[in-house]
Amino acid sequence: MIARYSHQEMSRIWTDQNRYLQWLRVEFAVCEEMARMKKIPPKDWRELSKRVKALMKSGGVDPRKVEAHEAVTRHDVIAFTTAVAERIGPISRYIHYGLTSSDVVDTALSLQMQEAGQVLREELVKLDRTLDSLARKYRKLATIGRSHGIFAEPTSFGLKFLAWKCEAGRNLERLDRALKGVAFGKISGAVGVSAHWGPEIEEKVLKRLGLRREAVSTQVIPRDRHAEFVQVLALVGSSVERIAVELRHLQRSEVSEVMEGFSKGQKGSSAMPHKRNPISSENLTGCARVLRSYAQAALENVALWHERDISHSSVERIILPDACILLHYVLRRMNRVLAELVVRKERVAENLEAAGPIVFSGHVLLALVERGVTREDGYRWVQECALAHLEGKGEFLALMGAHPEIATRIPSKELRALVSLKHQLRNVDEIYRRAGGNARG
Repeated sequence: MIARYSHQEMSRIWTDQNRYLQWLRVEFAVCEEMARMKKIPPKDWRELSKRVKALMKSGGVDPRKVEAHEAVTRHDVIAFTTAVAERIGPISRYIHYGLTSSDVVDTALSLQMQEAGQVLREELVKLDRTLDSLARKYRKLATIGRSHGIFAEPTSFGLKFLAWKCEAGRNLERLDRALKGVAFGKISGAVGVSAHWGPEIEEKVLKRLGLRREAVSTQVIPRDRHAEFVQVLALVGSSVERIAVELRHLQRSEVSEVMEGFSKGQKGSSAMPHKRNPISSENLTGCARVLRSYAQAALENVALWHERDISHSSVERIILPDACILLHYVLRRMNRVLAELVVRKERVAENLEAAGPIVFSGHVLLALVERGVTREDGYRWVQECALAHLEGKGEFLALMGAHPEIATRIPSKELRALVSLKHQLRNVDEIYRRAGGNARG
């Protein structure tokens, strides 16, 4: 991922330095179990343990050394074990005992995904809290709702944020499930039959790393697990895009109900000094598209030849770091957008007023149906008044009060009550209560 979209907290997880450190953790966990089984003599184990722990404490092997060896061996894991041997000496003979490359690489990759997932989770929790705060802050702010981009019925401005908060909660659950799904490792060998280590030993080694044993592996961990993880990342990105698209529409000049934060000295256009563009929301929309493309690539990785090929490897070297780094950026940027968001309450009120009373037409229709009128007749009568209002032939309420069919069935006092925000929004508090929001916000 390019530096523009990278933050250190996440990008460091996907560095070569950390990748090799996780490989060393896996190798050491196997050695620990070997020592417990007395396959490594106590004296050798003391030396090996001391040297490997010191190497891990220093950050592991130098990626440049591994790269130099790989230029010759054309094999990354052999290059890694060679670099380790250079650092810890002949005692390294116990490293990589009974293992195949994927035992180390796949298991370590699971450790990286766990680490990255927790960083993502922290940002998602922050987003959830920000949305909760905004939902409570704007619960009582009435706004015009829109369907198909057209004025529909009034709603609560806070419900926008509450809906997004609920979605963020679902995404937290999805991420937790996906992380549980990739918390698996394997040291079952070249074709998965545990020819060197039995399942019991494999299970003990993986437990040391906080992972579970893949029930049936080949040379690799099945890639449906990784595909699910990346799909969840893409889905979280799409949820952020849902927020971004709404904010983009609300910032249009003819709507102008919200504005992204605009810092001192910031410029909106190189040609038009008056511009204040929704650049963050647009940027996040684009990032979500990239995340979805990674999900497609992850699905393509599920089907491998026989017990393994490496068609998935090159893909994963790109999509797993990039998806995690990019989503981390996305979550942080959206959180900042929402924290700095300006809601123009006066403009919200103006647009609601401009919509006029016709947006309550559905309540009048239902009142007529309750009085025995067919839906078709009631719809036609209310529509006649609404269209006349739009054509400037009178006010909606007065037109209904003068309508020969409506006026004889609904008293004017009841008409006024139906055409009111109090009636329209009477259930908002209960929606908040059931959603877990603060109805007193």
